[in-house]
Amino acid sequence: MASRTTHPVLDTRALNRATLARQLLLSRAEMSPGDAVAHLLGLQAQNVKPPYFQLHARLAGFEPAELAGLMESREVVRMVTMRSTIHTHTAHDALTLRPLVQPARDREVNYFRKGLVGVDLDRLAQRARAFVEGEPRSMAEIREDLLQQWPDADPQSLSVAARCLLPLVQVTPRGLWGRSGQVRLTTVENWLGEPVAAAQPVDDVVLRYLAAFGPASVKDMQTWAGVTRLREAFERLRPGLAVFRDENGVELFDLPDAPRPDADTPAPPRFLPEFDNLLLSHADRTRVVPPEVKGRSWTGNQAHCTLLVDGFLAGLWRLEGGVLTVELFGSVPKAAREEIVAEGEKLIADMGGLPAETAESAESAESAETAETAVRFAPIRR
Repeated sequence: MASRTTHPVLDTRALNRATLARQLLLSRAEMSPGDAVAHLLGLQAQNVKPPYFQLHARLAGFEPAELAGLMESREVVRMVTMRSTIHTHTAHDALTLRPLVQPARDREVNYFRKGLVGVDLDRLAQRARAFVEGEPRSMAEIREDLLQQWPDADPQSLSVAARCLLPLVQVTPRGLWGRSGQVRLTTVENWLGEPVAAAQPVDDVVLRYLAAFGPASVKDMQTWAGVTRLREAFERLRPGLAVFRDENGVELFDLPDAPRPDADTPAPPRFLPEFDNLLLSHADRTRVVPPEVKGRSWTGNQAHCTLLVDGFLAGLWRLEGGVLTVELFGSVPKAAREEIVAEGEKLIADMGGLPAETAESAESAESAETAETAVRFAPIRR
């Protein structure tokens, strides 16, 4: 086997452009929303609206009703998968990716064992399944039902166990654009009318991950999936993969024919919602997040909507009442500012009918270019 030192080096900009190409962020793709959700291996969906904004940033001509329609027809669903977080997945991936990460969900239950003393987990799973398959239930209802059987158990531990042990989906109207609905849950099998399949072969998922997030290290994929011990799969696949290293000497794997654009390829500004997987799916996030702005897309546990300029995290944004407020982390050239305004006006025109969730006010923001534009630049906070 060749020495690591013989592998070509990909610098940060090269990694950035390659990742943006896989993520459909160098140019909007002529791809259906369903195909995009499959290609991206799901869209993180802690909140209701982010999946819609994720697709708007990536697809040509995207309309929110398209994704909402897929949810209503049950071609895509919302459920807990990677990193124990809610994702919007295709029905196929919901049935086959959840089994892949189930061992991690089983380990998660162990963190709550002190609150589950005397609880038979197999019986808990059976009771919870029967309860939610009778009709979709809220988590509070699930917890109260389980407390009838185990009154001395910790209520939160009971609900966490049910969420981890069962593949629960959030049923519509929750998650639909322009609609509201309480989180109500049933099993993915009950919602889709199909049994959970065997887990996708891990080698196949490695290849899909590289197609959407590569070039990447073993640790990168483990960060994305929230699982460990993937080295063996990468080693099996090594003969058919391209191998590189980053500037720190970390070994990176990739599909041989995957796009790796020139580092100087233009990257247009893109408005991404909170919890976009682009910023969460690598152990080393410097390919998108410059070290000097690390941590600025979060306040405590609250993630902010983020702005990419020249492919890198460069600011935050919020959309309220048809006004888009941009807070840059630093100054940008006039041409980049004009591109931000143009992209922002597109966002408002396409998605401004339903403001993004935010508690902040745009009252102190200053006009970006003229009084006519609905894009505002807030004072820069360094």
